[in-house]
Amino acid sequence: MAPDPIATLDAQVDATHPAQIEFLQELVRVPSDNPPGDCAAHAVRAAELLEGLGFTVERHPIAADLVRQHGMISATNLIVRRRYGDGPVIALNAHGDVVPPGEGWTVEPYGGVIKDGKLYGRGVAVSKSDFATYAFALKALDTLGLTRGTVELHLTYDEEIGGDIGPGLLLKEGLSKPDLAICAGFSYGVVTAHNGCLHLEVRVRGKIAHAALPETGIDALEAATDILAALYAYRRTLTHLHSSVHGIDHATMVIGLIKGGVNTNVVPDLVTLRLDRRILPEEDPATAEASLRELIPRAVAHRGGVHVDIERVLLALPLAPLPGGARLVQVLQAQGKRVFGTRIEAHGVPIYTDARHYAEAGIPTVLYGAGPRTLIEAGGHNADERLVLEDLRGATKVVAATLYELLQDT
Repeated sequence: MAPDPIATLDAQVDATHPAQIEFLQELVRVPSDNPPGDCAAHAVRAAELLEGLGFTVERHPIAADLVRQHGMISATNLIVRRRYGDGPVIALNAHGDVVPPGEGWTVEPYGGVIKDGKLYGRGVAVSKSDFATYAFALKALDTLGLTRGTVELHLTYDEEIGGDIGPGLLLKEGLSKPDLAICAGFSYGVVTAHNGCLHLEVRVRGKIAHAALPETGIDALEAATDILAALYAYRRTLTHLHSSVHGIDHATMVIGLIKGGVNTNVVPDLVTLRLDRRILPEEDPATAEASLRELIPRAVAHRGGVHVDIERVLLALPLAPLPGGARLVQVLQAQGKRVFGTRIEAHGVPIYTDARHYAEAGIPTVLYGAGPRTLIEAGGHNADERLVLEDLRGATKVVAATLYELLQDT
């Protein structure tokens, strides 16, 4: 009797799991905080580790001026291609850049410490874990002697700033043309949709004056309070704008940054605000932006001498299901239930990710990888970020088996 290919994949994942843990520890031990975004050294180490697994790694350094335009210092995109024969091309994308560790850690953020079956470290769940998930799933797949299809690993370093020079650039330059994409996610759900995100910078300009003669100036901060009041009133209306996607509630907005003024004894002539507007999968991003661009100057129209400039800093489109993606979701759910013994839901999340670049290119895309049910459980972007190592093992089995099944499709 011929060996069961799924059982063979499971056994291979089990056999290489200790090496997989060491692989992930090494990735965690190389900082790749973004900001400041000096990530080339991490790409060097990741490529060395991948080559140690027997993979050929393409290194695609991003031009220094382009990196600087996106507020980073250095970055290199990595591609591993495994072509077994004619057939579908499946891309697996994870990002190696991470948010800075911040305060409150009980372990060294870059120590790769293991306690009680969990690996701790910045980026261990979001999403260096899926460098390991995808690499070892592909390593397991290599044992089957497949003759059909191609699997590619896309390992990039700019997700924390939107993904334009990571997956966005790989696709724009034609370095990859996948038929399906699986991007970094968690083990107990398949993410099929997520919010978009609009960042606007609002500059409120007045006229500088001595604080002893405030009537000779035009107070930009006073004008900014009118804009803030209008924006917060607008935010309250967003609680009534609901999504039909399970896992996403309503549209949101946060004013996350404000700065301005010259000194305590000076009438401020410039105040700058930055806002974050999350856009539902069902919304039209252009309409959402137009509403804010109309609202903001209207709030200060009664104030003579006040000028308002609005600049778009970021527009990340929502992720939504595409035709041809149902089979990908179905297989991931079935394999997830087989491995984890629980129902694996398809759902949406209110965050945005660089996975949207694949969907914008017309590629059916989902998020699936190693981790718990929520970012909160993982400590993602918080102190003591952690990954249950059995979730890593299980997710690797799910991805390996999913790749096998999809590559057999005719």
